[in-house]
Amino acid sequence: MILKDLNKPLQANEIDFRIQSINKGGYAIILAYKDARVDMNRLDEIVGPLNWKREHLNGNCNCIVSIWNDETKQWVGKEDVGTESSAEKVKGLASDSFKRACFNWGIGRELYDYPLIQIKLNSDEFEVQSDGKVKQTWNLKLKEWKWYNEFNEDGELVRLACKDNKGSVRIDWKHESYKK
Repeated sequence: MILKDLNKPLQANEIDFRIQSINKGGYAIILAYKDARVDMNRLDEIVGPLNWKREHLNGNCNCIVSIWNDETKQWVGKEDVGTESSAEKVKGLASDSFKRACFNWGIGRELYDYPLIQIKLNSDEFEVQSDGKVKQTWNLKLKEWKWYNEFNEDGELVRLACKDNKGSVRIDWKHESYKK
């Protein structure tokens, strides 16, 4: 077990992307995030399914993710708190606190270094409603977009790109140090 491997950058197929907001001009901000299954898979892969555990305290608000230290014969834990989701409050709180505790172990920490993802949507991908709110339409199929990420030897993101469901390049961000 090599704990530093928990810090390996997540590959694009392990990351989910969602719309955070769309303004009236059709510019969208997209967030990159991980779900709890990514954390469970990484823990299983690196430390083994029997060598980690999660405990929820304080009504699921706090989560402790512990890893068994074979040298000291004890559990070593890292804790964090979460926030409720709007859809499923209890489940969302437990999931969020778990994911945050896993960030403390290094899983997906590079997501905090992702660039601001802001793109101009196509005119059929959003609509301004009569109350002035802007919503995405069914034509915006973000879940079908193909994402690509590349990291340097230090684990820093140097390129983020994606093509939409029709094969058009929508994002091709490169860090100033990117060479290729």
